[in-house]
Amino acid sequence: MAFAVKISRELKIGLLFVAALALFIYGFNFLKGRDVFKQERQFHSVYESVSGLVPSSPVFINGIKVGIVKETGFHPDGSNRILVSYVLTNKVPVPVNSIARIYSSDLMGSKAIDIILGDSAVLASDGDTLPSQVQASLQEEVNRQVLPLKTKAEALMGSVDSALMVIRYVFNESTRDNLEKSFASIKQTIANLEHTTFNIDTLVSSQRSRMAGILVNLESISANIRNNNQHISNILANFSALSDSIARANISKTLALVNHSLQQTSDILAKIKQGEGSLGLLLNNDGLYRELEKSSKDLNLLLEDMRLHPDRYIHFSVFGRNPKKNQYSPPPEK
Repeated sequence: MAFAVKISRELKIGLLFVAALALFIYGFNFLKGRDVFKQERQFHSVYESVSGLVPSSPVFINGIKVGIVKETGFHPDGSNRILVSYVLTNKVPVPVNSIARIYSSDLMGSKAIDIILGDSAVLASDGDTLPSQVQASLQEEVNRQVLPLKTKAEALMGSVDSALMVIRYVFNESTRDNLEKSFASIKQTIANLEHTTFNIDTLVSSQRSRMAGILVNLESISANIRNNNQHISNILANFSALSDSIARANISKTLALVNHSLQQTSDILAKIKQGEGSLGLLLNNDGLYRELEKSSKDLNLLLEDMRLHPDRYIHFSVFGRNPKKNQYSPPPEK
């Protein structure tokens, strides 16, 4: 009877140990996110950098946790790439072109994998390798956005520093003295302007009556122009008519005829100068001029002799003319 009780106690202890071991194994896997009672599918993805992804990091599909990261390590091909193995604990179909993207799951920088389901009709099997992608972290995004601002701020600070150096160089002691002199000159100029304004005001006050007279004269001139508007219009109309007449007179043709006439006159004068024609010979031949002068002189002598002795040329005697009477004798030379 005592032996039977002893066996029952050992059996209970063994059963209790087995139960505790099973509970420990289940609890350990539960804490790691694995359910030993569910069928698991394991997939792999290769990354250049896992950016803080560690084993037991969650795996999501459309925001629902479907597995955990099982293992991370360098790729067996000897490269520096990282091979990440993760298991899915549900039966969600995963197309072969689905992308396993690492992203920041919270503001503290914790990493997780989000499987972006593809549109392929072929489903991935246990042990397949899915395409990978790494989403920039919040800090990286902030750095990327802040970097241009930082660059601009640095450039602005450099510009401000250069401007301060220029201002420091400009506003030295000599420049300050020049500025003081400039302000003194401006003050003197303003005083001169005030004095000039006072003189102008005084002049306007003293010449107010003359200005009034000038304005009256201007008003009178304006009234005369207004009263003689019709005459002015007639004058302008006459000028317009004269302008139209001149425009219709074909001045260009007239000027062309005048130019042609002047050209012909120039040709005639050139021929005369060259001795062509009677007038050219008369002007250019001295012998002809002397012959003409001699003929004119002989003609004058003949007329003078006819006036003094007409009976030598006209005879009225019925007895005939005596040829020895009143014979011609040449006049003495003068």
